[in-house]
Amino acid sequence: MRTNWGAAFQIAAVYVGTVVGAGFATGREIVEFFSRFGFIGLVGILMSGYIFIFLGSKLMRISARIKAASYQELNEYLFGRFFGSAINILMLFMLLGVCAVMLSGAGAVFEEQIGISKMAGLFITIGLTIITMIVGIRGLFAVNTFVVPMMIAFSFILMFISISLPNFSEQVMFIPFAEDGWKAVVAPFSYTALNLTLAQAVLVPVASEINDDRTIKWGGYLGGAALTIILISSHLTLVMLPNIEAYDIPMAAIVKTLASSIYWIFVFVIYGEIFTSVIGNVFGIERQIKKYISLPSIVIVSAIFVICYFISLINYGTLLSYLYPIFGYVSLTFIILLWMKPFDGDENTKKV
Repeated sequence: MRTNWGAAFQIAAVYVGTVVGAGFATGREIVEFFSRFGFIGLVGILMSGYIFIFLGSKLMRISARIKAASYQELNEYLFGRFFGSAINILMLFMLLGVCAVMLSGAGAVFEEQIGISKMAGLFITIGLTIITMIVGIRGLFAVNTFVVPMMIAFSFILMFISISLPNFSEQVMFIPFAEDGWKAVVAPFSYTALNLTLAQAVLVPVASEINDDRTIKWGGYLGGAALTIILISSHLTLVMLPNIEAYDIPMAAIVKTLASSIYWIFVFVIYGEIFTSVIGNVFGIERQIKKYISLPSIVIVSAIFVICYFISLINYGTLLSYLYPIFGYVSLTFIILLWMKPFDGDENTKKV
């Protein structure tokens, strides 16, 4: 069976766009899991890349094999009906937590980069989100076709600038002291677990729609490889920033220092990525809650924003550094079961 390379590249683009979220865009997520550990972090990124390539591909191939229409069905297949339902409820709380982190990140962009209070940033973002949800979101998701490539282009531009700096090699090889250094060993697994668990919501239905095993396999491989390259380029840039953990949005701080001429464009791109992430999360949560509670969408969305607003009042960097690792550890069970689940890739896709 021949591979449909056009569809494979589409799958890869969706995979990258799903994982490259707001935490990735600000650089804070990469700092928390990798860059603060220096050279050990780079090794961790290579391990993460391997997991993204092979388990991301396997996740989508299994989804197509069992004809899963949603991530709920995949979780029930991996965990069984009872534990799968429990995991789906847990994912609801994880999505709520991630939405609060995104909202806090939007406030941090206004406060740290634009000079407007975080509170104003939160209300502006919530207001724009509600307006967008009333008007319609199809056009908004199209923004990602502009935002994600721009962000990737920025990460490569900054990497090439960083490579030309005099102490680049020393910084890349440097291993700083970290009191929680043991996390560097767990980080590749918790990071990929977090991202693959949350990415299910998009990757499962996409794989089921394509329903061609070789195409899905190579789409997963290409997407995982692209994510690895982007992680490496971002890390090689971030390690050049002194006192890296002091910044809520370290990538913007680097752009301000190394490429000030594109600074405001980059701030806009970061905010665009955060904004689309907030919209996606709110819609995902609202759809899932509707399966358990029959309420009008506006009531559910309002309740989501009230909860996320109060959580997002916590500092963005603090919120991300606590919630994301916790969610990563919780998600480890998912990738362990995904890894252990037998999968014969040579069989033709079965119809259930």
